[in-house]
Amino acid sequence: MRKRNTAITVYLLLCGSLYCTAQNVVFPSTPPSLAYLSAQNNSQTTQSKEGDELLTRQQAEQLALKNNPRISVAALIALAQKQVVRETRSGELPSLYGNGTAVGAEEGSRISSGTLNASRLLNHVGAGVQLTQLITDFGRTTNLVASSSLQAKAAEQSAEATREDIVLAADLAFYNALEAQATLQVANSTVNERQNIGDQVNALTASKLKSTLDQSFAQVNLSQAKLLVLDSQNQADAAMASLNDILGSTADHHYHLVDDQTSPPAVAPSAEAVIALAMQQRPDLKALQLSHEADVRYSRAQHEQLLPTVSAQGIVGSVPVGSSTYFSPNWYGAAGVNISIPVFNGFKFHAEAAEANLRAKASDEQSRQLVDRIVRDVRTAWLTANTAQQRMTVTAELVKQANMALDLAQTRYQLGLSSIVELSQAQLQQTQAQIADANARFEYEADLSTLRFQSGSQP
Repeated sequence: MRKRNTAITVYLLLCGSLYCTAQNVVFPSTPPSLAYLSAQNNSQTTQSKEGDELLTRQQAEQLALKNNPRISVAALIALAQKQVVRETRSGELPSLYGNGTAVGAEEGSRISSGTLNASRLLNHVGAGVQLTQLITDFGRTTNLVASSSLQAKAAEQSAEATREDIVLAADLAFYNALEAQATLQVANSTVNERQNIGDQVNALTASKLKSTLDQSFAQVNLSQAKLLVLDSQNQADAAMASLNDILGSTADHHYHLVDDQTSPPAVAPSAEAVIALAMQQRPDLKALQLSHEADVRYSRAQHEQLLPTVSAQGIVGSVPVGSSTYFSPNWYGAAGVNISIPVFNGFKFHAEAAEANLRAKASDEQSRQLVDRIVRDVRTAWLTANTAQQRMTVTAELVKQANMALDLAQTRYQLGLSSIVELSQAQLQQTQAQIADANARFEYEADLSTLRFQSGSQP
């Protein structure tokens, strides 16, 4: 019985082949897989559209780091914070001022209202210099300098975090555009494939070998493929616009994207190792920890406002023009030490110290909050990348099975054993499988880039 069924099947296949040959009907072979199309596209870069510039992921990252304004903003803020350190440190250095004064007054008259000062007014001209040097304020200025230095280091880490943000954004935009281009390539291939089938069905319908229902289904399939091209083209253009934005360009550049031909690396075996790496390397976490240390030193400085300040002062000058009665000799000079002791200012210093202490505690809690978020984000990124890695294997098998199903559907349709509905369904499944295969490859590479970002190990 089995031999009989086999013989019947072979006979039907031979008859179908002879029938198709007699009618000059040759269905196109199964379209090449997306992996083949991508490899062919990368190996034949000279066939890119005229005017399209080749662009790799590494080149996209370099352009983004060079042109994106966020990089410049972060670098300028870090440089500005370094100047704050110089401003604060100036309190430890001597202050030297030069003065020149000429006074015309009613000789011997006195100021009788206003603030407490030397009341006698005299005609004179004088010039001199004044020197002030802080001796000690019991650590306040030292803590202020340390706080500003830590804030400068935090600004540098924030600039590094911005750099890694831009690298991640460039990678995601690159792979999104690459995925859109691959989908557009599948859509164009699908249109060509269904156009050929539609032409053949039209010829068979004109020869009264197929019904108008087959012709209608073929036209519907072709229209669906054309709609897919329109949507894919729109997505590709939008993805290219996003890429240009990340690259810091306002021009409408259309790049021919080239993916790395090497196989992407595997995901780390466990999320715990990635979390440990993130705790050591994340620049945003380092920035927040440095800011907390700066807040602690600033809190100490605010508490030290309640302590005395000891400073030295010196002054020297001459009076070339003036009454000899009052300006004899015609020069002056003095040196001394001043101790300033805060007694009461409406509890201002106490409030400032309490405020600084509370802000230091708040920044510590912010660091803890960021640690919790990093652990969550790393675990999520690791799970997503691990799933995407598995999807690559599944989608590759899906493409293989979809191609096989389409071959069988075409053979059954040629033999008259099925309707065009079955063939259309097989074509649709193949298109969906090829798009899924494209998404799986590029989404996995994008997920790997996200995992590198979350672990603080961006190149």
